[in-house]
Amino acid sequence: MKTTIFLFHPDLTSSQVNRTLAAAASEAGFEVRDLYRLYPDGEIDVPAEQAAMEESDRIVLQFPMYWYSCPPLLKKWEDLVLEYGWAYGSTGTKLHGKELLIAVSPGAPADNYQHSGSVNYTVNELLRPFQATSNLIGTKYLTPFVTAGASAISDSDLADQAQKYVDYLKKDNIPLLAAHE
Repeated sequence: MKTTIFLFHPDLTSSQVNRTLAAAASEAGFEVRDLYRLYPDGEIDVPAEQAAMEESDRIVLQFPMYWYSCPPLLKKWEDLVLEYGWAYGSTGTKLHGKELLIAVSPGAPADNYQHSGSVNYTVNELLRPFQATSNLIGTKYLTPFVTAGASAISDSDLADQAQKYVDYLKKDNIPLLAAHE
């Protein structure tokens, strides 16, 4: 199974979590595409991105959670790359049957992302737009890989999380996330 990680972090050099996770994945043999490095001017090569997705069986979108959403380049990338007639619509079947995995790193601790927590929503609930997009483009939406507490994670916990990430990426059968789970 070919897995490609599409990494969206606007300043990877200052990132502790996303830089460490991406490095661990790359060292394990996974392709990591650093989109902010590839497109520093924001001008996305749509055919190149579509080709990278077509060559992949599992598409991973890795990013830090910004204001309960994604960095701006990821939104622009979705708008441009997931074109009508290619990713969706009556002839938009290029991604059908592929797997989509979100690897996200919210800054606050995991306890905050509960109905009784300060955010009042789970991370999976905050990621519903990605799940809806997955449904539209015909991909299998896998249970997201979440690194909560990214703003204060210890080095040892981050090292453990990086190994868990690699192990997760290597799984043949990551469970799908149900519509209202």
